[in-house]
Parts: sequence; C-alpha cells; structure tokens
Amino acid sequence: MADQKTQNGIRRRDFLKTGGGALAASSSGLAALGCAAQKKAPPNILLIITDQQHHDSISARGCRFANTPSLDSLAERATSFANSYCADSLCSPSRSAIFTGRTPSEAAVPHNGMHIRRDIPNMGQWFSENSEYETVYAGKWHLPRTYQDKIEGFRVLPGGIGGQGNVGDTSVSRAVEAFLRNRTATRPFLLTASFLQPHDICEWLRLNMKNPDGLRYPELQQELPPLPDNFDYETIEPQALRERRQRNEPAKGGWSKEHWRYYRWSYFRHVEMVDGEIGRILLALEDTGHVRDTVVVFIADHGEGLGHHQMVRKSSPYDEASRVPFLISWPGYFPEGRNDARTLVNGVDVMPTLCDCAGIRPPANMRGRSLRPVLEGKADNSNGYVVTEIPVNIGRVVRSQRYKYVTYAGDTVEQLFDMVSDPGETRNLAADAGHAAALAEHKRLLREWEARLDPAPKLPHADAWWRTS
Repeated sequence: MADQKTQNGIRRRDFLKTGGGALAASSSGLAALGCAAQKKAPPNILLIITDQQHHDSISARGCRFANTPSLDSLAERATSFANSYCADSLCSPSRSAIFTGRTPSEAAVPHNGMHIRRDIPNMGQWFSENSEYETVYAGKWHLPRTYQDKIEGFRVLPGGIGGQGNVGDTSVSRAVEAFLRNRTATRPFLLTASFLQPHDICEWLRLNMKNPDGLRYPELQQELPPLPDNFDYETIEPQALRERRQRNEPAKGGWSKEHWRYYRWSYFRHVEMVDGEIGRILLALEDTGHVRDTVVVFIADHGEGLGHHQMVRKSSPYDEASRVPFLISWPGYFPEGRNDARTLVNGVDVMPTLCDCAGIRPPANMRGRSLRPVLEGKADNSNGYVVTEIPVNIGRVVRSQRYKYVTYAGDTVEQLFDMVSDPGETRNLAADAGHAAALAEHKRLLREWEARLDPAPKLPHADAWWRTS
C-alpha cells in the first residue's frame, strides 16, 4: 500500500507490510504464530483510550458512516473483540476498572471525579513497582480530575485541555509522538495515550439542543445516516432509565427525525478527529521500529447512545452505551485481522491481560482475566458472562452468550433480552413465562458475581441490594 494521509494531513503506512505482515497475509490460524513462541524481552505496551466511542464506529469493522484509516490499519494487524463491554457506562468508573482490574464499586469510583481506593494499585503503580517498565501517561485521567500533571505510578507528559478534545487531543498525540521519537531508554515502556474525543459530542448536544426549523446545513441532506433500526424502543423499562431519556437534549428540544440524523452525522465526524490523532501515534511507533515489539490495545471507556432507543450520551444498560470497541495487537503472537464474535470481554480484563503479556503477576483479587490464552487459542471463553455496573452504582447488567439481564435498585421492572434473536434489545422478555428459567439463571449469576466482590465502604448501595432475588 502506498503512503496515505489521514484527514488531518498525517501520513500513515501499511502496517501489515512494515510490521511483519507476512503473518496477516498467510494467517490461516494460530499455527502461524508458533515461530514467535520464544521471544525473550518483554514487549512495550501502548494503551490507547478514547472517550465515549460507539462500538460500531470503525470502518474496517463495518461502519459505513465514518472514515477511520488509522484504526482500520490497527484492525488489520489486531484481534477485535466484537462483544466487549465496559465495566461501567460512565467515564471515571469505567477508567478505574481499566487501570485496576477491579469493579468501580470496589475501586470506590461509583461516579465521576473520584479517587481510586488507596489500597488498590493502579496500572502505573503496579508495573513500576513490580517490573522494569517505564510508565508514562498522556491525556485524560479523570480519577479524579480530567487532566492532571501528577498521577501516581506514571510520569505524566504535558497535554490536554479540559472539555475540548477538538483542541486538546492534538497536544496529547504530539506529546506521545515526541516521547516515542526522542526516547533513548532501553527499558520497555508502558505508555498510555488517552484522548477526549469523541466526547465533544456532549458539547455539540448542548449547543444543538433546540430543534431548528430545518436542517442547519441543507447541503448535508444526502450524507445524513439513517436512523438505527432500534430507534423505536421497548417501553417497558426501569423508571431511572426512562427518566434519563427525558433529561437528555432530544426530549428537551423536541427533536425531529432529521435532527436526530444530523446528530448522528456529527458524531462520526468527532470519531474521525480522534482517528487522525491516533494515526500520528501509530506512525511514530512504526518509524521508531517498535511495531513488532509492542502490544497495542485500543479501547473506549464507554459508548454513545447515537439514537438507538432514542438515547444520547452514556449511563444506560443498552449496548450503545455499554459496549465498546476493543482491539489488541502483538505481531507474531496474536492473530491479525481477526474478529472474535464469541468471547465476552470487559474493561476489567485489560489489567490482567497486560500483566500477562509483560510477564509479571497481576495484583490480587482481579475481577477480570487475561485474554492472552484466548488470543493464543489455548482457552475458550464462549460460555462465560460479564457484568457492567450502572452509574451511580444503582444497577447491574449481566451479559451472557445469549441473554442480557438488567436490574435497577428498588425497581421491580427488570429487563431480559435475547441477544441472538434480538440484538437491538427491542423486546423485553423478563415477564415472559417461557423465559422464567433464563431470568432465574441470570439472577443466580449476578448473586454469585456479587458474592466475590469487596465493595468499597461508604458507597451508595454498598449493602449489595442486588443479592435479593
């Protein structure tokens, strides 16, 4: 592939050709990976995080409404987990899980702007204390403040502007690029690049809350994406979920369907902005010769409503808010260009997975598990389940291979969706007698999951209301 340019003018190369893409070209399965089984030096680790990115927003993974050449190039040399769920569909809680491997209710981060519990180490602390890794951080932290000049366990690179990803993300990507291009250290690095986009859609919603008389830019009419198939939603919902919909901008502004489509079009432009910044980092990784010796993980903290179920923003149990893109690449070790549609993964899996790749033991009481055995074809997690907490620790979502179960504190309305026959979550089966056994089974799974937790003290609902059947 010839050199190309991303939308912000940054060229990118074909990572398959420069990063040992013979595997991808001949990759008939895991047998091709055996030649790299004896790598001695621990790999570098690059963790890229975006904020509020919908799971279906990467063109290489089937999105028809966004142009994401940088993430496409990463997807070509990575495994993508199609059923990846955040630990909590809100920024700070989800991030606490990514960086500790513990649930937000354990980490004492049930809502935004809170510290991680002091007796639980974050990723930077654990790696710096138990390995030779150089631990570096750039961008949004939000535990508690959005951007901090000091983060325990990390050397913080300057960059980021609170609340403005369209401006601040460039300073983040340039800081990371400068680190990669100018470092002389021989130690492996654990480098986090945490972007704010496409979170700027929140500001777009505030600025465009009132439904206009007509399309603001008529020339865009032919470019507007259609409404999603599940725009018309199941009305049997927990009260807190219904109330959240009514507090959001579309309900307040009386949106027309055309305005909904304009919002969807705008959201994908925000995704394209951050894709350009990611491209700058991937190019620096390539130019410095680190593609083959670096584990790259791309994940979002949570999703975006994007008009599904007539929702915007986050903090809902539906897939649009709780399901996120998750790509992981390690050339010569993990399959390239693969889409894993069977394995259920969660944000708490990031910490133990990176510890496993680095060859260090994980902290005690991990709630996730290393995905390395799955990626290497040594384990099958197709029958497992994951749990997502609902902000502010008021509910739970249990996602099994076939079903999704949703329960809110103090609300008798439960939700049960057959994710095989009804992936859009449009038919609530919780009150259907034919699914009573499935409902009871998911309640049991939730009780067992909760019984293993060590909830942080003095949190809302820390008395574990969800134990009741």
